[in-house]
Amino acid sequence: MIPTKILRATRVAPVAALIALGGLTSTPVILSQQARAEGPASVADLAERLAGAVVNISTSRSTGGGASGRVPLPKLPEGSPLQEFFDDFFQDEPEQDHEPRQAQSLGSGFVIDAEEGIVVTNNHVISGADEIVVNFTDGGKLDAELLGVDTKTDLAVLKVDASKRKLQDVPFGDSDKMRIGDWVMAIGNPFGLGGTVTVGIVSARNREIGSGPYDDFIQTDAAINRGNSGGPLFNMDGEVIGINTAIISPTGGSIGIGFSIPSALAIKVVDQLREFGETRRGWLGVRIQEVTDEIAESLGMEKAMGAMVSGVIEGGPVDDGSIQPGDVIVEFDGKAVENVRELPRIVPRARLARKSTSRLCERVRKRLCG
Repeated sequence: MIPTKILRATRVAPVAALIALGGLTSTPVILSQQARAEGPASVADLAERLAGAVVNISTSRSTGGGASGRVPLPKLPEGSPLQEFFDDFFQDEPEQDHEPRQAQSLGSGFVIDAEEGIVVTNNHVISGADEIVVNFTDGGKLDAELLGVDTKTDLAVLKVDASKRKLQDVPFGDSDKMRIGDWVMAIGNPFGLGGTVTVGIVSARNREIGSGPYDDFIQTDAAINRGNSGGPLFNMDGEVIGINTAIISPTGGSIGIGFSIPSALAIKVVDQLREFGETRRGWLGVRIQEVTDEIAESLGMEKAMGAMVSGVIEGGPVDDGSIQPGDVIVEFDGKAVENVRELPRIVPRARLARKSTSRLCERVRKRLCG
């Protein structure tokens, strides 16, 4: 930590330097005592309005048991004088049956449909759980039914009986409209401390952290800790633009680097989990590689962009000659493919009908450029 004296000297030094150089031409801005005391605009009203829709998720699962608690008989050399002793000892030892142990975990979630009782959280929060309970800020709780999970995006959708209590929900917003530097607010259950509110900014977008094939995270410096997983990241309009999922930390606590699943990805996954209990993603059936500057120049492209097809999977949607090795995909589903990382993000988001192969191929022929 920098000593206070150094901080004060640092603040004063630029002004002093300007005076010495004759460069100070206007009166420096001095904050009033009231302005210094008030700080940034309060988010108290926003937090109060949203807190009722954020829930704590508690789970329990059996870790085994029921097996005999008897210590196994040690293996001794044949004819050992200790053999008789151990035989008598273990023969007299009573059987001990161990009760199954219950492992518990805590996470966060939020209600997106009060009438239907739909709750969204992370898959890793409820993975392997025998029992899932949704806990509300007023102390109430409801058992939850698991509607579906998607391990590739780490999302899960739960359902509670909405007839048993009045629920409050929150809407999804458009994460694509968020800019680096925009204010965001996280509400969750860090370390079991329910209803915790933290505020920060969008630090970066489109982060890849190696968690799966669809990495496209919002990075934020709003404090996210263990137990925040599955909780919402709000914009200042009170819309969910991210689902808090992971942190980078050498200590297990927040160091200002947290990651949220963007709502643009989550919305379609959640809709499919609600409707089908599983995700149904678009699939091209191609292997792709980066378009380097050298490849772009050899193909006469103005700049390096898109994804080059290095192979077509036999029996896949485009194994009809509509796309061939050497083609460069620069657009899909009306969205530009800027680089090789973009295509795996765009294709799964395409909403597909149940019998979608022919439609997908039709879209490919119309909208892909080679």
